[in-house]
Amino acid sequence: MSRLVLASILSLAPLLAAAQVHPKMFGRMEGDTYVSPTGAFRIKTPLAPGLGGTISDTATTVTFQDNLSVHISIVAVKQDATERWELETRGIKDYLVNFFKTYAFTDFRRTFPGAKAEGALFMPGYLDGSLVAYVLLPGGSMFAASVPSIVPRTDPPVAKRGNLLFIKNGFVFVISTELAERVTEGTAYTKTIEEEDVLLRERLLDIVSRIQFAPQPSGAAK
Repeated sequence: MSRLVLASILSLAPLLAAAQVHPKMFGRMEGDTYVSPTGAFRIKTPLAPGLGGTISDTATTVTFQDNLSVHISIVAVKQDATERWELETRGIKDYLVNFFKTYAFTDFRRTFPGAKAEGALFMPGYLDGSLVAYVLLPGGSMFAASVPSIVPRTDPPVAKRGNLLFIKNGFVFVISTELAERVTEGTAYTKTIEEEDVLLRERLLDIVSRIQFAPQPSGAAK
């Protein structure tokens, strides 16, 4: 599987302030609900009315972005025969860890030099096994350009993103969200690493709770 499959989750530039849907979408909008091009899932837009923002996608990824607090990407990649074999051989935990390291984290490091992993948590009882991984991205904030700076910064802010990986109906899902207030609150920000992790994890689980997955084919594996 090419690392380009996950590239759009990592390197999207800050998006326009006015609310808009990209004119060349791979998926489609049904009212305020985005439907993925593969039909693997649908989700009501998390962008608040009146706050602007954009919805853009590729064949595998949709990204919701505003200038205040929302940067959410949802990747859904169909497993090929090699990936299914890897899953059967490794088991769900090692498979998800290896998938994150091989694809997502490799691209994080390529796109944002100095990117660091800041812990991970495997949840065996959630979605038949899921992985949350936290990363620090120097210069990787989607909110830096929208925050006025009274004192010029000598270094770009370090963004923190939470990433939730799981498998559903033969698709590997990678859901990513940035902890916006880590950048937007400036010196007023005081959360600990543990508090950040809990907050990101709660937000990721909330995103999943809003997703409607396609019905599982009869007799198919989860």
